[in-house]
Amino acid sequence: MDISIIVPLYNEAESLPKLYEWIARVMKENKFSYEVIFVNDGSTDDSWQVIEDLNKADDKHVHAISFRRNYGKSAALYCGFKAAKGDVVITMDADLQDSPDEIPELFKMIKEEGFDLVSGWKKKRYDNKFTKNIPSKLFNATARKVTGIKLHDMNCGLKAYRNEVVKNIEVFSEMHRYIPYLAKNAGFTKIGEKVVQHRKREFGTSKFGLNRFVNGYLDLMTLWFLNKFGKQPMHFFGLIGSLMFMLGFIAIIVVGAMKLYALYHGHHAMLVANNPYFHLSILSMVLGCMLFLAGFLGELIIRNSQSRNDYLIAKEI
Repeated sequence: MDISIIVPLYNEAESLPKLYEWIARVMKENKFSYEVIFVNDGSTDDSWQVIEDLNKADDKHVHAISFRRNYGKSAALYCGFKAAKGDVVITMDADLQDSPDEIPELFKMIKEEGFDLVSGWKKKRYDNKFTKNIPSKLFNATARKVTGIKLHDMNCGLKAYRNEVVKNIEVFSEMHRYIPYLAKNAGFTKIGEKVVQHRKREFGTSKFGLNRFVNGYLDLMTLWFLNKFGKQPMHFFGLIGSLMFMLGFIAIIVVGAMKLYALYHGHHAMLVANNPYFHLSILSMVLGCMLFLAGFLGELIIRNSQSRNDYLIAKEI
C-alpha cells in the first residue's frame, strides 16, 4: 500500500464528508493505493455516525478507531500509527485547514528524495494574529533552539513519514507537538519541510486554547531532559548533588575555622549552632546527598530494566 492517511478528530462531523471526498479525489487522480484511518477522539457530536456512513460507502479505504472518551491528539496519533500499513504515512487535521492537494508532493519527498519525515510549514496563516500567530512564532523559535531542528512550524498537523519512523517512536502525553524531535532522538535525522497551504476553518470552532503554549514549553523541557539525561540520570543528579555537598562541606570548614580563630585570639564568637551559615551548610550537604542518591537509584532502575529492545536496529545480516 502506498499511503496511510491518519485523521485525528474531535467533534468534526460537518467537515468529514467533504474532507474524505477531497482525499479520495486526490488519491484517484494520482493512482495511489491508500487507506484513510479516522481516529475519533471521544467526539460528542455525530462524528462517529458520519464515519460509519463513509465506511459503508467505501469500506476498502475507510478505516476507523473510536475512543470511549477524549484522550487527546497524542493518543489518537499513537493508535493511528500502530494501525497504519502504508509505505508513507500522512497525518492531517479534520477541520479542512490542511489541504489534501499537498499529499502527492509530500509522498514524493519521502519516496524519491529520501526524507524520513517532512513537516508542513503554514507560511501564510489565517489565524488570529495575537492569540495564535505571535505565540506560535515564539514557541517555534524556542523549539528550534532547544531541539536543533530547523523547522518553522514544528506543530503543523500536516506531516509525512516513512512507515519505519511511526513504528519506532512513541507519542505520549501531549508530545505530538514534538514528533520531529522524537524522530530525531530515535535516529531518523533526515527531516525536511514543505510550505503548505493554510485554509480558513469552514465548520466548528478551534479546540486549542492559549494554555497549549504553556504546556508546550513544559513538554519541550521534559523531552530535552529525558533525551539528555534519561539514560544517565547520575550525570545530572550526581553532578549537582556532589557540587552542593562540597559547597556545604567547605562552608562548614570555614565556619569552624572562624570559630577557632576567634577563640584563639580571645574574641567573642557566637556558638556554631547559632550561626545561620552552619545550618545552611548542613542543609546543602543533606540536599547534595539526597540528589546523589536519586541519581544512583535512577541508574540502578535503568540498568535493571534496560533490554535490547531499547535500541533501534537499522540492519542485520
